Amino acid sequence: MFGFLHGAGKNKQLDEIIQRVEMNVSNNYKDAAQDGLKEFEEVLQRLEAAGKIKEKQKQYYERKLSAFKEQMINFTHKDQKPTWV
Repeated sequence: MFGFLHGAGKNKQLDEIIQRVEMNVSNNYKDAAQDGLKEFEEVLQRLEAAGKIKEKQKQYYERKLSAFKEQMINFTHKDQKPTWV
């Protein structure tokens, strides 16, 4: 009925990357999550530079990026403490 509202204000490419990052974080795939975060930031910057993203979208995705960065502080294998020590 309100099909025109579906996907309004969203960017499919960025949403797919977000979904992959969230899945990798939940599965504790640290390297893949970090790679996804880098990809997310690069794609967001590229879209902003090309003017292909609206201001409201930009704010939403920048908040998401900031939250991911905060969440991934020390989210690496090298910071993981071995259980046998």
